[in-house]
Amino acid sequence: MLYRLFFLLLVAFNIGVGAWLLFSRTPAAPLPPASDPGVPELKLLSERPGMPAAQNAAPESRAEMATDRCQSIGPFPTQADMRAAMQTLTPRVPRIQYREEQAHQSRGFWVYLPALPTRDAALATARSLSAKNVRDYYVVTAGDQQNTISLGLFHDRGNAERRRAEIAGLGFNAQLSERVETLPVYWVDFVLPQQVGFDWRAFLPGRSDLQAKTVDCF
Repeated sequence: MLYRLFFLLLVAFNIGVGAWLLFSRTPAAPLPPASDPGVPELKLLSERPGMPAAQNAAPESRAEMATDRCQSIGPFPTQADMRAAMQTLTPRVPRIQYREEQAHQSRGFWVYLPALPTRDAALATARSLSAKNVRDYYVVTAGDQQNTISLGLFHDRGNAERRRAEIAGLGFNAQLSERVETLPVYWVDFVLPQQVGFDWRAFLPGRSDLQAKTVDCF
């Protein structure tokens, strides 16, 4: 009997504690609104959709981009020349970069007789040249210019023109063409420092072969 009464008291105590925990919790207060009624919510410029990157930049950055002046110097014929110039100018300018371009370089002027239809015809024409005391010719025996008769390669156009006129005066269809080679060249672009009178030539003595031009900043 005593044990049964103790058991009932324990059950009643547990029920009371559970009811107190369940009904005594105070609901959390709601968070205050982000802004007062009628006042639009504050948003950062960077959070607005479609905002260009330049407008997201800080005012100081936008002002700096608007006042930058940039130059490009070149062409440098080799990467070694370009790297030496960059190494010299890098500590003296705010920003610097290089770029590669393709340049056409003359390899001289070629005087020749156009390709004959056959090897025998080319040899016969060569004998005709020799009979008229023409020297320094060569019959091309292979490649794209096969059966062409070369009459000389000249660095100076004037000399090439005289050779062509000489052969043409003997009754041959002499032609002249410039041999052009495409080569990579390099340009160095940099932002001019704000100091007055900055001259890159002072830091690259002996490079009178270089050109300078204004370019868009990067």
